[in-house]
Amino acid sequence: MNVLCRLAVISLLCGSSQAVAADTRDLVASLKQGGYVLVFRHTATDDSQKDVYPFKFDDMSAQRQLSEKGRDMARQIGAAIRELAIPIGDVYTSRLNRAIEAGKLISGREVKPVDALTDSSNASASGMANPTGANAKAGQAVRQLVDAASQAGTNTFLVTHKTNIADAFGKDAGDVQEGEAFAYRPSAAGAAAFVGRIKPADWNAKAGK
Repeated sequence: MNVLCRLAVISLLCGSSQAVAADTRDLVASLKQGGYVLVFRHTATDDSQKDVYPFKFDDMSAQRQLSEKGRDMARQIGAAIRELAIPIGDVYTSRLNRAIEAGKLISGREVKPVDALTDSSNASASGMANPTGANAKAGQAVRQLVDAASQAGTNTFLVTHKTNIADAFGKDAGDVQEGEAFAYRPSAAGAAAFVGRIKPADWNAKAGK
Protein backbone atom coordinates (compact mmCIF):
# COMPACT_ATOMS: atom_id res chain seq x y z
CA MET A 1 0.00 0.00 0.00
CA ASN A 2 1.50 3.36 -0.98
CA VAL A 3 1.91 6.29 1.41
CA LEU A 4 -1.20 8.17 0.25
CA CYS A 5 -3.46 5.14 0.62
CA ARG A 6 -2.06 4.36 4.05
CA LEU A 7 -2.58 7.96 5.14
CA ALA A 8 -6.22 7.86 4.07
CA VAL A 9 -6.88 4.53 5.77
CA ILE A 10 -5.32 5.66 9.05
CA SER A 11 -7.19 8.97 8.96
CA LEU A 12 -10.52 7.21 8.55
CA LEU A 13 -10.12 4.04 10.60
CA CYS A 14 -7.43 4.42 13.23
CA GLY A 15 -8.05 6.12 16.51
CA SER A 16 -4.56 5.62 17.86
CA SER A 17 -2.69 8.86 18.55
CA GLN A 18 0.59 7.00 18.02
CA ALA A 19 -0.49 5.90 14.55
CA VAL A 20 -1.67 9.41 13.69
CA ALA A 21 1.70 10.84 14.77
CA ALA A 22 3.52 8.37 12.53
CA ASP A 23 1.09 9.23 9.75
CA THR A 24 1.91 12.94 10.09
CA ARG A 25 5.66 12.27 10.00
CA ASP A 26 5.25 10.33 6.76
CA LEU A 27 3.14 13.11 5.27
CA VAL A 28 5.62 15.85 6.13
CA ALA A 29 8.43 13.78 4.62
CA SER A 30 6.44 13.19 1.42
CA LEU A 31 5.97 16.94 0.93
CA LYS A 32 9.60 17.10 -0.18
CA GLN A 33 8.50 15.54 -3.47
CA GLY A 34 6.02 18.34 -4.18
CA GLY A 35 2.59 17.92 -5.71
CA TYR A 36 0.49 18.84 -2.66
CA VAL A 37 -1.76 21.72 -1.69
CA LEU A 38 -1.56 22.87 1.94
CA VAL A 39 -4.50 24.87 3.30
CA PHE A 40 -3.38 26.82 6.38
CA ARG A 41 -5.53 28.64 8.87
CA HIS A 42 -3.67 31.84 9.71
CA THR A 43 -1.80 31.87 13.01
CA ALA A 44 -2.87 33.48 16.31
CA THR A 45 -4.44 36.95 16.31
CA ASP A 46 -5.07 39.81 18.72
CA ASP A 47 -8.59 39.17 20.01
CA SER A 48 -8.88 42.73 21.29
CA GLN A 49 -9.11 43.91 17.67
CA LYS A 50 -12.26 43.53 15.59
CA ASP A 51 -12.96 43.40 11.88
CA VAL A 52 -15.05 46.21 10.42
CA TYR A 53 -17.63 45.18 7.83
CA PRO A 54 -17.66 45.63 4.95
CA PHE A 55 -13.95 44.84 4.89
CA LYS A 56 -11.52 47.70 4.39
CA PHE A 57 -8.47 45.88 3.12
CA ASP A 58 -6.16 48.90 3.17
CA ASP A 59 -7.13 49.99 6.68
CA MET A 60 -5.15 48.02 9.25
CA SER A 61 -7.15 49.58 12.11
CA ALA A 62 -10.31 47.98 10.67
CA GLN A 63 -8.92 44.44 10.77
CA ARG A 64 -7.89 41.97 13.42
CA GLN A 65 -4.14 41.47 13.13
CA LEU A 66 -1.71 38.72 14.02
CA SER A 67 -0.51 38.83 17.61
CA GLU A 68 3.19 38.56 18.44
CA LYS A 69 2.48 34.93 19.33
CA GLY A 70 0.96 34.45 15.88
CA ARG A 71 3.92 36.05 14.13
CA ASP A 72 6.35 33.90 16.10
CA MET A 73 4.33 30.78 15.29
CA ALA A 74 4.36 31.60 11.57
CA ARG A 75 8.11 32.23 11.64
CA GLN A 76 8.72 28.90 13.38
CA ILE A 77 6.59 27.03 10.84
CA GLY A 78 8.45 28.74 8.00
CA ALA A 79 11.87 28.01 9.50
CA ALA A 80 11.01 24.32 9.91
CA ILE A 81 9.67 24.08 6.35
CA ARG A 82 12.89 25.58 5.01
CA GLU A 83 15.03 23.29 7.19
CA LEU A 84 13.08 20.31 5.83
CA ALA A 85 13.73 21.53 2.26
CA ILE A 86 10.04 21.41 1.38
CA PRO A 87 9.61 23.15 -2.00
CA ILE A 88 7.06 25.96 -2.14
CA GLY A 89 5.34 27.04 -5.34
CA ASP A 90 2.47 29.52 -5.50
CA VAL A 91 1.30 31.07 -2.22
CA TYR A 92 -2.28 32.36 -2.19
CA THR A 93 -3.84 34.13 0.76
CA SER A 94 -6.95 35.89 1.92
CA ARG A 95 -6.99 39.61 1.25
CA LEU A 96 -7.04 40.32 4.99
CA ASN A 97 -3.66 41.36 6.37
CA ARG A 98 -3.47 38.64 9.06
CA ALA A 99 -3.51 35.98 6.34
CA ILE A 100 -1.15 37.93 4.08
CA GLU A 101 1.34 38.40 6.91
CA ALA A 102 1.10 34.75 7.98
CA GLY A 103 1.60 33.64 4.38
CA LYS A 104 4.72 35.77 3.98
CA LEU A 105 6.22 34.61 7.28
CA ILE A 106 5.52 30.94 6.57
CA SER A 107 6.69 30.93 2.95
CA GLY A 108 9.41 33.59 3.09
CA ARG A 109 8.16 35.12 -0.14
CA GLU A 110 5.56 37.43 -1.63
CA VAL A 111 1.99 36.12 -1.76
CA LYS A 112 -1.04 36.42 -4.03
CA PRO A 113 -4.14 37.68 -2.15
CA VAL A 114 -7.40 36.41 -3.69
CA ASP A 115 -11.10 36.85 -2.96
CA ALA A 116 -11.69 33.07 -2.78
CA LEU A 117 -9.71 32.81 0.47
CA THR A 118 -11.02 35.97 2.12
CA ASP A 119 -13.04 35.48 5.32
CA SER A 120 -16.46 34.17 4.25
CA SER A 121 -18.02 34.96 7.63
CA ASN A 122 -18.90 38.29 6.03
CA ALA A 123 -21.42 36.32 3.96
CA SER A 124 -23.66 35.95 6.99
CA ALA A 125 -23.75 37.26 10.52
CA SER A 126 -23.17 33.80 11.98
CA GLY A 127 -20.62 32.58 9.47
CA MET A 128 -22.70 29.39 9.08
CA ALA A 129 -24.54 27.99 6.06
CA ASN A 130 -27.38 30.29 5.00
CA PRO A 131 -30.34 30.22 2.59
CA THR A 132 -28.63 32.47 0.04
CA GLY A 133 -25.90 29.89 -0.49
CA ALA A 134 -23.18 32.49 0.00
CA ASN A 135 -21.11 30.27 2.26
CA ALA A 136 -21.50 27.28 -0.04
CA LYS A 137 -20.23 29.43 -2.90
CA ALA A 138 -17.27 30.54 -0.79
CA GLY A 139 -16.46 26.92 0.04
CA GLN A 140 -16.62 25.94 -3.61
CA ALA A 141 -14.17 28.71 -4.49
CA VAL A 142 -11.68 27.33 -1.96
CA ARG A 143 -12.13 23.81 -3.32
CA GLN A 144 -11.38 25.01 -6.84
CA LEU A 145 -8.01 26.32 -5.67
CA VAL A 146 -7.31 23.05 -3.83
CA ASP A 147 -8.21 20.94 -6.87
CA ALA A 148 -5.85 22.85 -9.17
CA ALA A 149 -2.55 21.14 -9.92
CA SER A 150 0.62 22.40 -8.24
CA GLN A 151 3.66 23.45 -10.24
CA ALA A 152 5.87 20.44 -10.90
CA GLY A 153 8.02 19.58 -7.89
CA THR A 154 6.46 22.19 -5.60
CA ASN A 155 3.64 22.51 -3.10
CA THR A 156 0.96 25.19 -3.30
CA PHE A 157 0.20 27.04 -0.06
CA LEU A 158 -3.19 28.58 0.70
CA VAL A 159 -3.64 30.75 3.82
CA THR A 160 -7.23 31.43 4.83
CA HIS A 161 -9.66 31.49 7.75
CA LYS A 162 -11.50 28.99 9.94
CA THR A 163 -14.86 29.81 8.34
CA ASN A 164 -13.58 29.25 4.81
CA ILE A 165 -12.06 25.91 5.77
CA ALA A 166 -15.33 24.75 7.34
CA ASP A 167 -17.30 25.98 4.32
CA ALA A 168 -15.00 24.10 1.96
CA PHE A 169 -14.48 20.84 3.84
CA GLY A 170 -17.48 20.48 6.16
CA LYS A 171 -18.29 21.06 9.81
CA ASP A 172 -15.77 18.44 10.95
CA ALA A 173 -13.06 20.81 9.69
CA GLY A 174 -14.38 23.57 11.94
CA ASP A 175 -12.03 22.54 14.76
CA VAL A 176 -8.98 23.61 12.71
CA GLN A 177 -6.39 25.21 14.98
CA GLU A 178 -4.57 28.47 14.34
CA GLY A 179 -1.59 27.67 12.13
CA GLU A 180 -2.81 24.15 11.33
CA ALA A 181 -2.68 22.92 7.73
CA PHE A 182 -4.89 20.50 5.80
CA ALA A 183 -2.96 18.62 3.11
CA TYR A 184 -4.48 17.60 -0.23
CA ARG A 185 -3.11 15.79 -3.27
CA PRO A 186 -4.67 17.08 -6.52
CA SER A 187 -5.64 14.52 -9.14
CA ALA A 188 -6.04 14.88 -12.89
CA ALA A 189 -8.99 12.51 -12.60
CA GLY A 190 -11.08 14.69 -10.29
CA ALA A 191 -11.20 16.33 -6.88
CA ALA A 192 -8.10 16.52 -4.72
CA ALA A 193 -7.74 13.79 -2.08
CA PHE A 194 -7.38 14.68 1.59
CA VAL A 195 -4.22 13.12 3.02
CA GLY A 196 -3.84 14.55 6.51
CA ARG A 197 -3.65 17.43 8.98
CA ILE A 198 -0.42 19.05 10.14
CA LYS A 199 -0.41 20.99 13.41
CA PRO A 200 2.15 23.76 13.98
CA ALA A 201 4.18 21.60 16.41
CA ASP A 202 4.41 18.78 13.84
CA TRP A 203 6.75 20.81 11.63
CA ASN A 204 9.26 21.39 14.42
CA ALA A 205 9.02 17.77 15.56
CA LYS A 206 9.95 16.56 12.09
CA ALA A 207 12.75 19.14 11.84
CA GLY A 208 14.14 17.86 15.16
CA LYS A 209 13.54 21.08 17.10
